[in-house]
Amino acid sequence: MESLVVPQSLSKKEKYEALLLQVASLLKGERDLVANLANLSAALKTSMGFFWVGFYLVRKSLMQKPPGAKSGNSGSDSSHGELVLGPFQGPVACTRIPYGKGVCGTAWARGSALIVPDVEKFSGHIACSSEAKSEIVLPFYLHPELQGHSREIMGVLDVDSDQLNAFDAVDELYLNQILMLLY
Repeated sequence: MESLVVPQSLSKKEKYEALLLQVASLLKGERDLVANLANLSAALKTSMGFFWVGFYLVRKSLMQKPPGAKSGNSGSDSSHGELVLGPFQGPVACTRIPYGKGVCGTAWARGSALIVPDVEKFSGHIACSSEAKSEIVLPFYLHPELQGHSREIMGVLDVDSDQLNAFDAVDELYLNQILMLLY
């Protein structure tokens, strides 16, 4: 598959449904995560018209602090590691995001999707672009078939819009379904 066809005249739900089938075909048989994340970023940006689409991947800290050691001045919990920029489509982006910081780090810490209608009103928002107005972030898992706390978050899908209130439950539902195609 060399191109995707998602008519812009469709409703948001219909666009996602058309995209879901095509992304399934696009990713089928490809086991390389970076290749799949790159194609998924491009598919979402071009088909849905998002301002920025990309992935941040969890990188564990290689230098764990000894028990009882004080944290540095960053105020973040470095024992979790950090999110590092992965494949994306759009303007240049923040390279590293600490655990629990910004929209991406908060969604990672909570282990659940986060929809932000107005990023200017999100306490601690990390502004990678002044053009981003609203955002949705969804974690994805190393082993999504496992239930409960045994699932390990591999990274987050970050989608930005240059419009306020661009994301809702429809986006969350279908983006989660698309993320499940990675496995």
